[in-house]
Amino acid sequence: MSKRTVIPFGPQHPVLPEPVHLDLVLEDERVVNAIPRIGYVHRGLEKLVEKRDYTQFVYVTERICGICSFGHSLGYSQCIEQLMGIEITDRAEYLRVIFHELSRIHSHLLWLGLLADGFGFEALFMHAWRLREQVLDIFEECTGGRVIFSACDVGGFRQEVSNETLKGIVIVLERLREEYRTIAKTLLDDSSVKSRMVGVGYLSHEQAKEYSMVGPFARASGLEVDERLLGVGAYGELSSFEPILSDQGDCYARCDVRVKEVLQSIDIINELVAKIPEGDVMVPVKGSPEKDAETMMTLEQPRGQAFYYAKGNGSKFLARMRIRTPTSQNIAGMVAALSGAELADVPMVILTIDPCISCTER
Repeated sequence: MSKRTVIPFGPQHPVLPEPVHLDLVLEDERVVNAIPRIGYVHRGLEKLVEKRDYTQFVYVTERICGICSFGHSLGYSQCIEQLMGIEITDRAEYLRVIFHELSRIHSHLLWLGLLADGFGFEALFMHAWRLREQVLDIFEECTGGRVIFSACDVGGFRQEVSNETLKGIVIVLERLREEYRTIAKTLLDDSSVKSRMVGVGYLSHEQAKEYSMVGPFARASGLEVDERLLGVGAYGELSSFEPILSDQGDCYARCDVRVKEVLQSIDIINELVAKIPEGDVMVPVKGSPEKDAETMMTLEQPRGQAFYYAKGNGSKFLARMRIRTPTSQNIAGMVAALSGAELADVPMVILTIDPCISCTER
């Protein structure tokens, strides 16, 4: 019988610059179990509803995670609007989805660079982040911010974005598309990448369903889960939308799904820019959520489904705000995917899942 050894992975690790901690149970060089520990960066953000009113709390939700900042402000704003019966303008709905898909591109390009860095492909890392800079330049031009830009608010979109600017965004993204296809092909067709990823970190369709996986992690195992299918906001105006799926369930499939989602997001932005209606981008917001009124919203963040719950207490301060992020939902699947992997493959498995620990711990 092989002797079992327990070694720590994190909370500081050169491959993943976030404080994720796993106790890896090994038999020789093979992982037989992974025990996650979270709580290193708990910030008590949900407690702040007692000190920041429901309009100020938009800025708090943005800081749950810098990479998903726009998505968190969008999910929270939609939750409060539903709680208070606020209807925003069609133009604001379109702008929200356009910028949310830009955030998805930005997040996936950041992930691609980190994955390449984990392989030691420094040139590919630089090219992925060079393309990401073009998206950040769009954010800066339109909002003044590059990562946290406070564009979404309860009642709509905080600043107007002209049709000329939107057409310019389409031109930039079309140029980015061609360059991106080249670097994506370089990654996915590389023999060393395939040897490290194909068949590694496998999670079956049944396991993904059992563990209620979300996002590209679930879709790479053939589970058709994507909140954009609900057609909330301008997603309902798309001529068609089908989530990108794979039935392979391994690390390579997870990379393939994310790589293709960038191109899909560009197509979504192009269609919505062509269709965007005229009108205001904000509606007046008055009053406060009613006492004991409660509601929930779900949103497809770059990493998967995020859940937002709010409860009013009759004042400008909420009684409760609860947020469940995609990574917290995917931790069980991450543990399952690690089981049976070689110790040397652990960083790759974790990187293909694209965890966000600051999102998870709040």
